[in-house]
Amino acid sequence: MAARGWRWPAAALAAARPGGETPAPPAPAPAPAEPTAAAVYVHWPYCRKLCTYCNFNKYVPRAVDEAAVRACLEREARTLLRLGQVQSVTSVFFGGGTPSLASAGTVAAVLEAIAGAAHLPADAEVTLEANPSSAGARRLAAFKAAGVNRLSLGVQSLDDAELRLLGRDHTAAEARAALAAARGLFPGRTSLDLIFGLPRQSPAGWARRLAAALELCDDHVALYQLTLEPGTPLRARVRRGLLPAPRRLAAMYEAARAAMAAAGFRHYEVSNFARQGALSTHNLSYWRARPYVGVGPGAHGRFVPRAEGRTQREARTQTPEPDAWMREVRAAGHGTRRRAPLSPLQLLEEVLILGLRTDVGITHQHWQEFSPHLSLWDVFGAPGEARELAEQGWLVLDGSGLRCSWEGLAVLDSLLPALLCQLQRRWACNATPAPPS
Repeated sequence: MAARGWRWPAAALAAARPGGETPAPPAPAPAPAEPTAAAVYVHWPYCRKLCTYCNFNKYVPRAVDEAAVRACLEREARTLLRLGQVQSVTSVFFGGGTPSLASAGTVAAVLEAIAGAAHLPADAEVTLEANPSSAGARRLAAFKAAGVNRLSLGVQSLDDAELRLLGRDHTAAEARAALAAARGLFPGRTSLDLIFGLPRQSPAGWARRLAAALELCDDHVALYQLTLEPGTPLRARVRRGLLPAPRRLAAMYEAARAAMAAAGFRHYEVSNFARQGALSTHNLSYWRARPYVGVGPGAHGRFVPRAEGRTQREARTQTPEPDAWMREVRAAGHGTRRRAPLSPLQLLEEVLILGLRTDVGITHQHWQEFSPHLSLWDVFGAPGEARELAEQGWLVLDGSGLRCSWEGLAVLDSLLPALLCQLQRRWACNATPAPPS
């Protein structure tokens, strides 16, 4: 999961709140104290071509002034880390776009800038997203020498017809070769991305694709259901009737979960599977609502700008258009376009939304870090939506914390609106009236 934006939580919040307004208690509790450690996400916005399904912040330029982009990435990383007074970086993730189109020198320079602004442990996870068409053995070896120690390979499919439908710029043969090269250089730390639920794809066809991938994969696999995003060519073709709408998605997902479990993979997050302990440290920081700094055009971040004397975590979004972003970085040191302080309730909503994506869920200790005066039992143990969902077998609240059942994890989207409503109601009831002014 790259930190391009929290579209999924926003949808859940919108479903729970007609009008999109956030109920706030008269006297909210102070934001939790946070450690001065953070993850870093670095966005490389350029691609060779636009995939038919993708609506991420990406561009296909005639030429890229890589030296200029590199200098701005370095400067923004230093600025934001110092703004957050971040002392230690827990992980770094280069996403995109297609960051494997950047040079290894750019990756090394950005890592050096990060290490110059905060402590970057020698064993910190450093992930690079790569497309098979820009992931030859020599190129990957250069990235490894630059400091990358984990690869996320965007294969998406091992079928040439499906790759053409998705608008990918590689073939199935190139994907297999890139995967073999990646596993040789990053053994145990190569992640494979696949998409299911394509138009005309049957459950049997998907099962065959997944079986073929399991013969080639390393110890981490991400399985993403195709989303027909607004503004994408693939959605337009489906809406015009040129392609059938995807069907039987739930059956494909359940079959995939069973196949992954049979292959020894732990389903540790809605879309992510790992064996041999190969969980993504970086992505776990998102799902645990830990602070992270977003660097680059369109990147998102969540951290406290302590250097400005602030005490609340902010949701920050960098300027998406690369040339405009570079002008702002040169002028001010960073290209933050939007920033919004998060209230204690909003932080808890993110803890709930993101934490329930994992098989562990939300422990009592983790919840208490953000809500010292209102426990999980206080919010979800009383009669209400959570108890009803638990009685129906979707949810579990016990001494370990709050989590989805195996069945509940597959339908999390439909559970969240009710849980968010219960949290908001309980929060408002627990609020202390503000003293008269």
